[in-house]
Amino acid sequence: MSDSSKDTLGYWEVVSIGIGGMIGGGIFAVLGLSVELAGGGAPVAFLIAGIIALVTSYSYARLSVRFPSQGGTVAFLDRAFGPGLMTGSANILLWISYMVMLSLYSYAFGSYGASFFSPESQPFWKHVLISASVLGITGLNLLNAGLIGKAEDWIVALKLIILAVFIGVGIWGIDGARLAVSTWADPLNLVAGGMIIFLAYEGFELIANTAQDVRDPSKNLPRAFYSSVGFVIVLYVLVAIVTVGSLPVDKVAEAKDYALAEAARPSLGQTGFILIAIAAMLSTSSAINATIYGAARLSYIIAKDGELPEVLEKKIWGKPVEGLLITSGVTLLIANLTDISSMSTMGSAGFLIIFAAVNAANAVLARDTKSRRMVSLLGVALCLAALGALVWQTAISTPGKLWFLVAILGVAFLTEATFRLATKRKLNPSGR
Repeated sequence: MSDSSKDTLGYWEVVSIGIGGMIGGGIFAVLGLSVELAGGGAPVAFLIAGIIALVTSYSYARLSVRFPSQGGTVAFLDRAFGPGLMTGSANILLWISYMVMLSLYSYAFGSYGASFFSPESQPFWKHVLISASVLGITGLNLLNAGLIGKAEDWIVALKLIILAVFIGVGIWGIDGARLAVSTWADPLNLVAGGMIIFLAYEGFELIANTAQDVRDPSKNLPRAFYSSVGFVIVLYVLVAIVTVGSLPVDKVAEAKDYALAEAARPSLGQTGFILIAIAAMLSTSSAINATIYGAARLSYIIAKDGELPEVLEKKIWGKPVEGLLITSGVTLLIANLTDISSMSTMGSAGFLIIFAAVNAANAVLARDTKSRRMVSLLGVALCLAALGALVWQTAISTPGKLWFLVAILGVAFLTEATFRLATKRKLNPSGR
């Protein structure tokens, strides 16, 4: 019998975690970039990305019920494939992908904040605010990790209310001609636009980390995964419809760093712009807080498995400080030195690779998880096809940006390979 003192999360609480994880900073950060690629077909692009997330949530739900662990993705990969070089590399890739996500969130925080200043001074203030968001929230995590977390429910509620107002008011003023099939990008760019926004869906995986604390997990976990992803798909498609229907694509592209706020201007005026910008800053700051601590904790879990140096396994004041500082330092570099398109490509590609691996893990463990193997194999195929479309579109349009993807894959593999050669630490895979 499970320890009832640990079973503290019900269905709605878990759904809230999933929705809060997805409606973080992604929708505010890369909406403009996705519309720039997909054109009037942006709502379809969002739907494609959402379907891939929904299929992948099946594997996460089955694995979470059968192998509940705070390690989540790391535990699933180790369980299915063992603590080998490729598994270790994938786990480190997940950590790097979180750093890229943090960079994107901080970039969005800086962009929306800088939009309140004069156009000439915006580049300066953007970098000031990018750095301030990372350093400030790192400091808060060192002092009191729960400070922003205590306000998380209110921040999620505020985001949903403001987005609902944006949709409810904006839907009446859209120009249907801007959504016509003739305005859609070609199929490759349409899929690539969806994959750029794919990272706005990745937060559903946070549900897996709560599996040990969920009441009636066999019932509540699958329902929470599917309903939270389904809700966010509908929300994002509606946001895309209002954005594309309210502004010409070239105007969205011009304001791509703060596109959602600009899209609120036609229906809500300057007040709408300010409301969305404030919501974006609140949203991205809460996303930075949740992700930065989660990424630091992830480095601790990977180190506990023996796949990273032992120093990352130590805690100071009950916190994985070394992992937190490394995460923050790398985030500062990426956010200040890399453009939003490169960050989006790296982040989405990283998570597509990880999600393909999780789908494969559930296919391998289908008998244990009582899963339909074909659903997980479909998830593998969809993730890899989407990754292929993203890479191919990047190779055609901006081939130089492929080096960023090659770099993160190389760093993940070389870090794990070098560590294995340099040490004989005993491996201790999660969940075993």
